[in-house]
Amino acid sequence: MTGRERILACLDGKMPDRVPLYIHAINEVTIQGIARLMDRPTNLPGKNSIYDMNEQELMGLLDAFFAIHDYYGIDGITTFDLLNDKPVDNDHVIDQFGVTYKKSIYGLPVPVKYPVEEEKDLENYTPPKPTPQELQLLHAAVQRFKEEKATFWMMRGTFVRASRLMGMENFMINIYDNPQFVHRVCKLVTEYNLAKIELLQQSGLDVLIVEDDIADKNRPFVSTSHFAEFINPYNKKLVEKAHSLGLKVIRHSDGNLWQILDILIKTGYDGLNPLEPQAGMDLKKVKEYTKGKLCLLGNIDCQELLSSGSIEEVYKAVKDAIDIAGRDGGLIICSSNSLHPGVKPENCIAMFEATKKYGIYPKS
Repeated sequence: MTGRERILACLDGKMPDRVPLYIHAINEVTIQGIARLMDRPTNLPGKNSIYDMNEQELMGLLDAFFAIHDYYGIDGITTFDLLNDKPVDNDHVIDQFGVTYKKSIYGLPVPVKYPVEEEKDLENYTPPKPTPQELQLLHAAVQRFKEEKATFWMMRGTFVRASRLMGMENFMINIYDNPQFVHRVCKLVTEYNLAKIELLQQSGLDVLIVEDDIADKNRPFVSTSHFAEFINPYNKKLVEKAHSLGLKVIRHSDGNLWQILDILIKTGYDGLNPLEPQAGMDLKKVKEYTKGKLCLLGNIDCQELLSSGSIEEVYKAVKDAIDIAGRDGGLIICSSNSLHPGVKPENCIAMFEATKKYGIYPKS
């Protein structure tokens, strides 16, 4: 089977020839660290942030990103908006929605200024419209890998988009003080996402990731009733739209999701990611609860194991995950969050290699 066939079979509830291997997200520092350990030449940029790279250096980083997927036989590749952020000054960038972010040496920039802090701001706010130019990374992946690897797109979901437009504090307060305002913003970002799904499908996408971090290690940020009223109905529209176009859909959220897990299952997602072990998302318990309802992606700990564990410990964790959750095909191996700057490249490689070593599904 090709990597694409393997991933899609797993998301369709079928058993492929072996456990699929996937990188949910990877930082530019980690791309370079892994690429330096590969037995092939790569034109690495030598800079830690894409915001500091020129066009030639960005192309070198992209080549290394693709080369890692080729070299280690990764079955799917995640794509996303590439460099839509525009510089404001040396420390800040602004995205197409008008949200200002402060750059961070630790990874993703942090939102600090919001264009729609009050409902009256909506009167003079013009939301962006998705364009094919935003899909450059998807186009490049489709061209590079043809149909050998499944293509994923990371789409910011309702909670992330809306809370960034309004500011997290405003979002939370207005759930109580002005729920109409919250619904208007959620509707606005959903209309953008729905339009973008059509472009994605036309460009060769296989799997949509609704990336909507909604929880910390203890519980969701909002009550179950508020999640069901203000967030999930809008994300459900994305699921229904993607399914109508023949796409698979994965729900991504960090944190402890047990309080809303039944809602996520009923929404119709095909998969759930990243299953953080430190947040109570024990793989065995999640597998037993969701068996036959969701494909599971993740759970290989990137907080401690991939950052400070031994190669032997990584091998054991992958083997255990396959033994626990791989018996019916409903498992795709990847890390419990991104391959961030703190992970050891050697441990990432160990995760890749262990999946191939132990990846033949155990027989029941």
